Amino acid sequence: AWLTLAADRELRDLARDTFEAQHKSVELTGRALEAGAVSALDLRQAQTAMERARADAARYAAQVAKDENALALLIGSQVPARLLPEKLVDAVSTITDLPAGVPSEVLVRRPDVLQAERQLRAANASIGAARAAFFPRITLTASAGTASSTLDGLFGAGSGTWTFVPQLVLPIFNAGEISASLDVATVQREINVARYEKTIQSAFRETADALAERATLSEQLDARRKLVEASSESYRLSDARYQNGIDSYLVLLDAQRSRYAADQELISARLSEASNRVTLYKVMGGGWQ
Repeated sequence: AWLTLAADRELRDLARDTFEAQHKSVELTGRALEAGAVSALDLRQAQTAMERARADAARYAAQVAKDENALALLIGSQVPARLLPEKLVDAVSTITDLPAGVPSEVLVRRPDVLQAERQLRAANASIGAARAAFFPRITLTASAGTASSTLDGLFGAGSGTWTFVPQLVLPIFNAGEISASLDVATVQREINVARYEKTIQSAFRETADALAERATLSEQLDARRKLVEASSESYRLSDARYQNGIDSYLVLLDAQRSRYAADQELISARLSEASNRVTLYKVMGGGWQ
């Protein structure tokens, strides 16, 4: 909700700025129509772009209000305005970049892994033996915060199935604590082991998925930023050609739409990158430091 609020605020402000620019364009086009310099079609096209931006501004304003309500519900009280994020860069500034060489041991801090270990301990299991058997001790990240080859190697190529073979070097349960004749206890013990192994697999899978997404986010962001630059330059050139009577207003309108859409897509890409940072922080048990 926090990151979504930051993104929706940027989208709202973008729509408002676009509306103001389009409103001025409509006024100028109206004066030009009165002077006989443009056609009524040009004015209607300018009004169409203006009203679309106005509708977007109203829609994002409503979404921002919903986001603020969601945050209030989440924490149990209204969040002071001074604490709300104005933009995405403010919302994730405290999350450090992911370094290379993060060990898999950070996953042990995950709540679901800790819960599974507590259940094993309740069944008189040796947590050290369980970790030795089911927990791969590898490096999670390579350079630039991408997934390491050893992490990718845990999942079969193509099928994505778990390939780590448990190393049963030490007995997990103390045979003297649980009688083998107690069928109910034996079944529960096996359930706990299976649940623990599944939890470990899920932890590594979620980490691998988040790192796989991160591997392409930098490229996506770079492409979106260059698209915004190209769209802005295209709009500038189209405006100059329109003012000199070379192109029609429709060409200028298309350039405006492209720039507006490129700005929106860049905000969405930045939201994806910020959300990925938070996801990595969560799946790695609360950080990697």
